[in-house]
Amino acid sequence: MSNPQLSVVIPVYNEEQGLQALFDRLYPALDKLAISYEIIFINDGSRDRSAALLREQFQKRPDVTRVILFNGNFGQHMAIMAGFEHCRGQRVVTLDADLQNPPEDTHLLLAKMDEGYDYVGSIRRQRSDSWWRHAASRAMNGLRERITRIKMTDQGCMFRAYDRHIVDAVNSCKEVSTFIPALAYTFARNPAEVVVGHEERTAGESKYSLYSLIRLNFDLMTGFSLVPLQWFSMAGMLISLGSGAFFVFLVVRRLVIGPEAEGLFTLFALMFFLIGIALFGIGLLGEYIGRIYQQVRHRPRYLVEAVLEGQGKAGRGKGEGRREKSPVEMAAGEPDPFIFEPKKKREKAKPAEPEHPSLFSDAQE
Repeated sequence: MSNPQLSVVIPVYNEEQGLQALFDRLYPALDKLAISYEIIFINDGSRDRSAALLREQFQKRPDVTRVILFNGNFGQHMAIMAGFEHCRGQRVVTLDADLQNPPEDTHLLLAKMDEGYDYVGSIRRQRSDSWWRHAASRAMNGLRERITRIKMTDQGCMFRAYDRHIVDAVNSCKEVSTFIPALAYTFARNPAEVVVGHEERTAGESKYSLYSLIRLNFDLMTGFSLVPLQWFSMAGMLISLGSGAFFVFLVVRRLVIGPEAEGLFTLFALMFFLIGIALFGIGLLGEYIGRIYQQVRHRPRYLVEAVLEGQGKAGRGKGEGRREKSPVEMAAGEPDPFIFEPKKKREKAKPAEPEHPSLFSDAQE
């Protein structure tokens, strides 16, 4: 089977209540595009019936549906990475399963790519989030753009389209933790953005808590820029100069005025302020060291329990799932028993002819 023109990658985590509504809107919206497509659902270790619903949907539409089942929860971006590694489309669209971004707007992203753009982000029109999420998102967008130099108006919106060479470049990266929209932006030659609709959740609740959002932004800033370390280094030098000047001032004041106890609490406040800055610097340095520690362990970023996919590759029947190779098998380079490779015919070895005719044979003749 030839590769489809479009792949839609959708991570799923505890979306049992809203999956049927997603199916009812997603498939008709893609059918209207009149292009070949595939939909890849990645179940990120859901604790509800999401995996069972995805299996049922695969049985209904095995021609365009593929399901990747994780054996644990590895995060939204690792789920998208798994979808990127399994997708076959010339263009790839990522979409959340909560229907906050209408799948009917997929044509807007593809139309923008038809104009020659290789990476198309989206900006949510009239966001339906709470006021604190909206304010925090705007503040973090501005801070992130200043630190990483990555321009994304709405970094929290995962409704995005990628050209094939962008996806291949992302797949070549082996980072343990990353932020896929920002990583794709660094590889894009001609990025663009479009305005899309935004709706309230049909069911369920957001999987990102306040702590998760803070962690995500820490990963984004420390994974794509050294500016925080450089800023802290500059602040450390300025504070050192200021502390030295203040020390000289106190020495001169003591020589002129004499000993005094009125400034004791001021000195305590200054000391606590400097200790706070030092602890912040240690924590910032720890973020970078922690990323290095996670990377050098070389542990798998995610583990696939099963992949449900229909026909399209040799050796697999309709609706038959493909067994994933374990990390040990991948490291050992053992062949995949589910992929048939025809044996090449052996050619009979011809006797080697001498490069130069023998002078003695000519003489004997």
